[in-house]
Amino acid sequence: MGLLLLFTSTLLSSYFHPGTVVSAQALFTIKGITLSIDPSADVTRDTNVTLRCHAVVSSSGQEVLSREYTIYKDNTVMYTKPSSTSEYLLYPLPEARVSNSGKYKCKINIEGKQMTSNTEKLTVSGLSKPVLQLNTSVISEGDELMARCSAPGETGSFYFYFYEDSKEIQEVQVQSNQAEVKFRSSSVGIHRIHCAYTVLVKPDSFKSEESNAVLVSVRELPITAVLEINPQHNIYEGDQLVISCTINNFLRSSEKVLLYLSQGNRLLRTGETKVNHSMVVRAQEPREFECKLEIGNVVKTVTKTISVTELFSVPTLTISPAEVFQRDYMTITCRSESYASEKLNKNELTYSLEAAQNLLPKGNGVFHGRALLNDFNYTCKATAKGIVKHSNTLLVHPKVHVSPPKISVLGRVVLGQPFKILCKSDYGDLPINYTLVKEYDQLSSAIVKQQHKEALFTVTISKTDEIHKYMCEAKNGPREGQLGRRLNSTVTVPLSDTTLTVLPTVSDVSEGNDLYLICGVKGSPPVTFKWYREGSEQPLFTTMSEKNHSDYRITSVSKEHSGKYFCKAVNPANNVVSSNTVNIEVRLALWKKAVIGGFCLVVVAVLVVVFVLCFRSKRGRETYSPPASKKEAAAELSVKPSSPKSDDSLTVNLTRDTEVYNAATDAAPLYDGTEGRVTNGVRDSAASLPADISNRSSYSTPATV
Repeated sequence: MGLLLLFTSTLLSSYFHPGTVVSAQALFTIKGITLSIDPSADVTRDTNVTLRCHAVVSSSGQEVLSREYTIYKDNTVMYTKPSSTSEYLLYPLPEARVSNSGKYKCKINIEGKQMTSNTEKLTVSGLSKPVLQLNTSVISEGDELMARCSAPGETGSFYFYFYEDSKEIQEVQVQSNQAEVKFRSSSVGIHRIHCAYTVLVKPDSFKSEESNAVLVSVRELPITAVLEINPQHNIYEGDQLVISCTINNFLRSSEKVLLYLSQGNRLLRTGETKVNHSMVVRAQEPREFECKLEIGNVVKTVTKTISVTELFSVPTLTISPAEVFQRDYMTITCRSESYASEKLNKNELTYSLEAAQNLLPKGNGVFHGRALLNDFNYTCKATAKGIVKHSNTLLVHPKVHVSPPKISVLGRVVLGQPFKILCKSDYGDLPINYTLVKEYDQLSSAIVKQQHKEALFTVTISKTDEIHKYMCEAKNGPREGQLGRRLNSTVTVPLSDTTLTVLPTVSDVSEGNDLYLICGVKGSPPVTFKWYREGSEQPLFTTMSEKNHSDYRITSVSKEHSGKYFCKAVNPANNVVSSNTVNIEVRLALWKKAVIGGFCLVVVAVLVVVFVLCFRSKRGRETYSPPASKKEAAAELSVKPSSPKSDDSLTVNLTRDTEVYNAATDAAPLYDGTEGRVTNGVRDSAASLPADISNRSSYSTPATV
């Protein structure tokens, strides 16, 4: 119970005591934080700079919140400080340096809540002048010199540079504002030494001005290297040369002494105090000799260049002719363009050809023979007084003679239209000159220089047999051109004179017959024929023929086949020709005509029978009737022959004076007064006959019963 009271008392005391932080009950929010640079973001060296970090915090009580400020430079923590009494944090940069340049920001942390300010860039300009110090101003050749370069008052990461006579000799990177180096002077004499430095401020760097200059005197040692060459003048290729390398003013020393004798980049001899060398001079070898002396760190050199007269020049190979063809004769000549006549007789200089089994010598340096079928190499060797010189290798690529060209045409040859003739040889080295020849007259030429090119000639012929007069000639060397065979190609003659023939003839086309429409042209087959009927754009029939004519058959024609017909033809010349138009009228079939004629005869016969029966019937009634009022009656019956034509008619004439007429009158017949129309008391039963019967066979008979 006592412990509980003590704990309660402690909590109350801490709550009411001023300056005490009670984070568990405080409510707050960070409204913002800013970073500013005083007096400016761009300052010069030695300016006192202050970074001010200001945070605005809102809280619910009077209690002071515990804060933690952090300053960053280029995202690296530079300073951290907890605070519970102020909203400001001041971070001083007294006597600012270039190394203080960078991007700054600050961050506040209150009980886990954080906020970061904006980034501000500080730029400090101006560097102090570097100071150079040397350990001595006079040294001997080969001695070391110690130099120190410092950047007073500067901080950061440095690069120091040391110069001798404005030429950089060393570079050192350090984290302090000074650097020391040791070096040897490059040569004797007075040398100017100075330094400079660079401060690294990522991602930039700032370089200082040059330091003070210090003069250093380098004394030469009396020791020297001596180079002697014998003979010194009038040296000819092949002469013996003696060379020596020695030391002058040599003083015994603990340092190791070494001599090096070299010719160009070739080391001839080495030694300690003296080096001798003997050799035969060659013109193509380097003519500069060097004697080098090394004593510790001291190096002495002496060089000499000799003049050597060439005994004879390097031989050269030439070939004649310049273009060599397989199996053709050729001449290869090996010659030295110059030689020292005062030291060498011309006959002493001999030539030989290496790897020349196919060539025979024709004199000193002249070789003759046939070219090989494939590539070959030749090398010439010239020899005199023990000196041997080789020429450059001559690569000979024998060309291949062109083969007789083949002649052909591209596409189809159409009479009267331009076409192309192709000339091409199966083999032969380029370039090839092709010539088109007609009856041995040269028309035109074309030079082919590349493999994918072709020799094409455009011509036009007016007669079919003219095609065989063309030939090709090919040439690629001094030989006469190769003449190929004559051109043999099919000539297409354009179509003309198209005709359409009808079988049977147009006047004899009857129903049921087969009709043949024969289309014929002049020109070269194959020919494509098409038959048309006026009124339709689509052909009735299409066929290809290897002849100049073809036919279209219509079986069992009918009236529907009547109309106008024509044909078209085309061959590979692509000229379409049309025929004349034929009008076809299909007539009735013969059997139909016979049927119609027979039918007419039957009809006439029936009418005659009906008429006779009617007449007899009237006569019978007249026999049993009272006597006629008139005494005379006449009746005449006129009938055609028994076998009339289909269009002949039967005529019956009745006269008032006949007995038949009287009997018919007594029987009260109805007669309408028209000739050939008799009514027998029954309506609409009549025989109608033509009135004109002139020029027809007829006969008359009395109508008696």
